[in-house]
Amino acid sequence: MSMRLEGRTALVTGSTSNIGRAIAEAFAAEGAHVVVSGRSAERGTEVVDGIRARGGRADFVRADLDGSAAASRQLAQEAAQVLGGRIDVLVNNAGIYPGDATAATDEPTFDLVYAVNVKAPFFLTAAVAPAMAEAGGGAIINLGSWVARLGIPVGALYSSTKGAMETLTRAWARSSGRGACG
Repeated sequence: MSMRLEGRTALVTGSTSNIGRAIAEAFAAEGAHVVVSGRSAERGTEVVDGIRARGGRADFVRADLDGSAAASRQLAQEAAQVLGGRIDVLVNNAGIYPGDATAATDEPTFDLVYAVNVKAPFFLTAAVAPAMAEAGGGAIINLGSWVARLGIPVGALYSSTKGAMETLTRAWARSSGRGACG
């Protein structure tokens, strides 16, 4: 590896499995000190132990990103504390996919999917971006999906959340020159 992230810090949400785990492992392999985050302390510890066994730096911060600004702020504060006071890279990866057809989706499921997939990254970005701007920069990576543009037969709800994240990402990119995701 090139160690191009040596001396950098990263918070990766939803990194106790799948894509988030792979991102956390890759960042650590490149030298970043990574906060692995998710709901399961058992899975988080497993990821952290694996990173450390390969010589990387990682810590686990448990978080249930329920869409509330308070939960997002708490994760940002705890991660920054573990990372020595700063987050250089935020990866908004956590998400849920209910897999229900529109007619079978109830209101609580709708609200939960939007809370986790859109509100949580929105408020986490709001919590992290000002300190990044004050420190002279950083990177915020929002995971999207092709389903935002094409849709899937039993995934209209999930697809719409990915479309919302694409729109937020474009808006934040255009406003970031004016400071911290206008």
